[in-house]
Order: sequence, then structure tokens, then C-alpha cells
Amino acid sequence: MQVNDIFKKAIKLEPLSIDEGVLLYTQASTPDLMYVAHQLRTIHVPGNKVTWQIDRNVNITNVCVAGCKFCNFHCNLHSDNAYITSIEEYKIKIEELKRYGGDQLLLQGGLHPKLGIDFYTKLFRELKQMYPDIKLHALSPTEIAFIAKKEKMTYREVLERFVEAGLDSLPGAGAEILVERVRRQISPGKPDSQSWIDIMAQAHKMRLVTSATMMIGHIETPEERMEHLIKLRNLQASKPADAPGFVNFVVWTFQDEGTKLQHEGIRNNISTEEYVRTVALCRIMLNNIQNIQASWLTVGVDTAQLCLHAGANDFGSIMIEENVVSSAGAKNSMDAYGIQKAIVDAGFDPQLRNQRYEFIPLPDCKYSRIYSVKELKQKNIQ
Repeated sequence: MQVNDIFKKAIKLEPLSIDEGVLLYTQASTPDLMYVAHQLRTIHVPGNKVTWQIDRNVNITNVCVAGCKFCNFHCNLHSDNAYITSIEEYKIKIEELKRYGGDQLLLQGGLHPKLGIDFYTKLFRELKQMYPDIKLHALSPTEIAFIAKKEKMTYREVLERFVEAGLDSLPGAGAEILVERVRRQISPGKPDSQSWIDIMAQAHKMRLVTSATMMIGHIETPEERMEHLIKLRNLQASKPADAPGFVNFVVWTFQDEGTKLQHEGIRNNISTEEYVRTVALCRIMLNNIQNIQASWLTVGVDTAQLCLHAGANDFGSIMIEENVVSSAGAKNSMDAYGIQKAIVDAGFDPQLRNQRYEFIPLPDCKYSRIYSVKELKQKNIQ
């Protein structure tokens, strides 16, 4: 099959095979990939809006026994740097989030050997009692699998307990590459890829909002990237018709600074062109996931802006706090003004959203000035 034949299938939203994806990766030109991906973007998300969000990432703990070779943030239980975020610290962080105009906490931690289901349910309930309007986008399939094993519970039972305690949506973290050859080498202590898939399948049956991710730029092959994408596509295809499933997908680049992988000679060599091509291929391969996000946090604003012309329709969050990838070299940051201006400068209209991708009005925010699209365009603020 030729490149143009595969493009014709993609435009019809027909699912592509691993071989077809790899052929596009190796033989299609970058302009052609961008063009087709953008056409698919207009099918999935018509119009000129690019969405963004205001939320805060809070790490519940930095103790983790997974031993991921790409993570500098984790420490062991007896480390002098080990911590568990206190309720008083949550209050400070949430009050700052509200001053920025945000209403969601991305809560992630690690595989802490001493924290069980009672700890997390108590935490969720306390946060919801103090701040009923705050949305909890919390944990990950990896953490759910770890807790389920520790408590001798099913994945469904753990998820039900968390939803009852206040969980609003489930992030797609911990996926990296859903291929066992890769996972055994880069994250030997994490639950396997099938656990990640099975937990997301349960979340979809429960009608939970979820997201999906992929980390590139380490030891994975093009074939393994395509296998990962097809597993996500198949999982999305199997969800109940009335379930939101994966509301978005983001591909981010391995940050190598000071990591065990770097010490083993593995460096992130993803160029701007390769990242843009990969985002385009993700749009082409994921024919049933509506929203594709550009990871400005790991690739920078300029590259993320190019991705808006290569299939992406979402610019993610201003990320008021982020610790994991920044500890491995990611130094990019943006406030509400910066993210809106970046979208406008790329030729699109910024639209604030929530985790369900419902459009929401700009908050009256005195802490960080948020500009309307009209102001950005008319005043040409520098």
C-alpha cells in the first residue's frame, strides 16, 4: 500500500494497522502528515478554537517503589526528602489555584508502600468537604493497580470507593509505552500494560472521564509507538456508547537530565520535526479520540504552536505546579496570558475548558490577568 492510499483510509476515519502507521512514519513527508492530520482535526473538532485549562498539579507524596528510570522526583520511604502533603499545605495550594481562576487539582503521587485505600478516601473526602467545587483529577491506573493489590481488592472496587469519596476523573499517567519490552526496561516496578488497560476499561464502564498519554524519546521503536496507539484506539472503541472514555490524548517527550536512563546512555533526541510528525500521526492513528493535546511543557511553546497545524486542538493547562518532568530538565512555563497569546499567535482562538472539554467562561481573576480573545487581537499585547 502506498502513502496516499493510507491517507485516503485515514480521512475516512478507517483504523490503520501498525504497518500502515510505520509506513507513514518512515515515508510520508512532514507537510503531508501535517495537512492530513489538520483535516482530521477539523472533522473531529470543527472551528478555530483551541482549548486550554487552569489547574494545579499537586504531588500527594514523592515516595515511590516503582523505580522508573526516567523519574528523578521519587525517593524511597526512608529518604530525608520523603514527604506526604499535609491538609494545611493543600489549603494553601488550593487557595492559590482559586486566585488563578482554576477549579481542578491533578493529584498524583507514587507507589507509596504504606498508603492504602483508607488514606486516599479520607484525603478526597476532606478536600471535597473544604472545597466542594474543586474537581479531583486524581491518581492513575498505575496507582489504582498498586492499591488494589495491596488491599486485595478488584480494580472496580477501588475505583468505586474513590468515586464515592470524591474522585471526578482519572488521568492517563503511567502509560509511557504499553508494550512489555519497554516497560520492563524503563519502569520495572510498575504494574504491566494490561493492568493499565484493564483499569481504564473499568473506568469507562463506570462512565468516568479519563485521558490517555504516551511518552516518546527513550528506547521505544516506531512499531511500539504504533502498537501503543492501537491499544488505546481499541480500548476507546470498546467503551460503552454513553461513556466519555478518553476525552483527550497527549504525547510528551522523555526528559533525560540526571535520570538513570541518561546514565545508561539513553538521551532524548526528539527534534521539533519528529515531535510534530508524531503528533500528526497520533491524530491519524487515533480515529476515535476527539482531542489531541500539544505538550508545550516538554517541547516548548514554539513546537507546540506548530502542532496546532498538525492535528492538535488543545494546549493543555498552565500547570501552576509541576514537579516530575521539571526535575528531569523541563524548564518551560506559562501563565494564563501566555497560553492565550501563544494560541492567538498561532492563528487560533483560545477557549477555556474543564476536564470534560465543556467550554467555560473566563474567570474574573485578579491574581493573574486573563485577557479576552478580542483584547489579545486588538491590542496586540506583547
